[in-house]
Amino acid sequence: MSTTTTHTVVIIGSGFGGQVTAINLLRRGITDFVLLERRDFMGGTWCQNSYPGAAVDVQSPLYSIASEPYRWSQMFAEQDELQDYTEHVIAKHGLRDRTVTGANVSQVEWLDSAWEVRTDDGRTFRGQFLVNASGPLSTPVVPPFEGLDDYQGAAFHTNNWDHSFDLRGKKVAIVGSGASAAQAVPAIQPDVAELHVFQRTPHWVMPRPDRTFTPLQRRLLGVRPLYRALRTWIYWSLETRVIGFKYSERMLKKVAQQKALRHIESQVTDPELRAKVTPDYTIGCKRIILSNTLYPALSATNTTLHDRNDGIAHLDATGIVTASGEHLDVDLIVWSTGYDATDGVISYPVIGKDGVKLDAFWDEFPRAYLGTAMPGFPNLFVVTGPNTGIGHTSAIFVIEAQMEYIMRAIERTRAAGATSIEVTADAEDAYTTMVHSEMERTVWKNGGCQSWYQSKSGHVIAMFPGFSFSFRRLARRFRPEHHVFS
Repeated sequence: MSTTTTHTVVIIGSGFGGQVTAINLLRRGITDFVLLERRDFMGGTWCQNSYPGAAVDVQSPLYSIASEPYRWSQMFAEQDELQDYTEHVIAKHGLRDRTVTGANVSQVEWLDSAWEVRTDDGRTFRGQFLVNASGPLSTPVVPPFEGLDDYQGAAFHTNNWDHSFDLRGKKVAIVGSGASAAQAVPAIQPDVAELHVFQRTPHWVMPRPDRTFTPLQRRLLGVRPLYRALRTWIYWSLETRVIGFKYSERMLKKVAQQKALRHIESQVTDPELRAKVTPDYTIGCKRIILSNTLYPALSATNTTLHDRNDGIAHLDATGIVTASGEHLDVDLIVWSTGYDATDGVISYPVIGKDGVKLDAFWDEFPRAYLGTAMPGFPNLFVVTGPNTGIGHTSAIFVIEAQMEYIMRAIERTRAAGATSIEVTADAEDAYTTMVHSEMERTVWKNGGCQSWYQSKSGHVIAMFPGFSFSFRRLARRFRPEHHVFS
């Protein structure tokens, strides 16, 4: 049975982006909103990604909502604690009662003065404002290997780990060598009979400076001024990395890359394996992995690392045939092959004014004013949109920076008695031109690698080319002349 409900704001996604949006609306007295979640549970990334070894790679006191301190048990929180934190935030602000689960969005369309959001089950939600907070790392990708449908064994993506599968004593292949694989490999290696890791390109790996907080330290984390001081110290210690990423490749190589090379030398003794795990591009060009356990796991006697010279040729009913012609019988294939995070920033059709489709506007590459708003799509805001990613600090910091703009835009529209707000084409074009001009100076553009940071066009879409405080300053300064109210 189809139903239609009307709201001031519709939020798509209940992860940190959706939660931060909801909290900011409540602070401003805007209570008529709804969160739509396609899964049957709330919480986003850290409730969905429960693969063995899952943990955050930014210090937890910074990788948290600024207004929601938490007594973390360790510096880099693991998945179960991050899920607990997420549940804590949801419960504290009563967000569960404002969320519709099982609401997979099939299409959104601007009709006259509001967005009409349709879901697969026939429901419709109308909202004057629409905030997409589905996140860039929410649509997992499995490459179309030959014979993919022929394989009869167990297989799943790290994004959807099947905990009912007992991998103890099994032959397992992990396809991919990025952040998720780097955490899953050490976690499962001691339990499996054989572990085959398929690496297309090695990542630079740095030591993980983790620590467990003592009971006293955890109590001190509950003191807001101390928590803020720790956040501030962590923030500025991480922010200095931008100097290397953008302004000094020499410093990047001399400091960070040399440290990563020493990490390889101290943990990998086999010359052949050393060669396989040593990247040939500048550190930072691809996501840097933090791990003290990956190299020992790859060095274990039950682990085989297959590089690009011995990759997957095709699959058959019982396993994998490598490029060298070797057949590997495997009981389980784990796809750690990433997400459609650039060209697929939004996974559902978006139809704006005059029937213009977002796919058409993004035909060359995804683009947006402050990574958040697009001309022709009034009252639509994209959380973690194009060029809002950050390679050195907390993604939540950037989400909260986007809120500076989104909330001001909503408040200005309501205060003016207007129906809608729309960024002008000139303002968006000037901003996008600036972003990609600045990007030319970064390691993400010139570091000598291909990464998921780049779209099919070759533009670096995932990252913001500068300091995160610069982005926040831009977002905080609302410029009416860049917008049209109607």
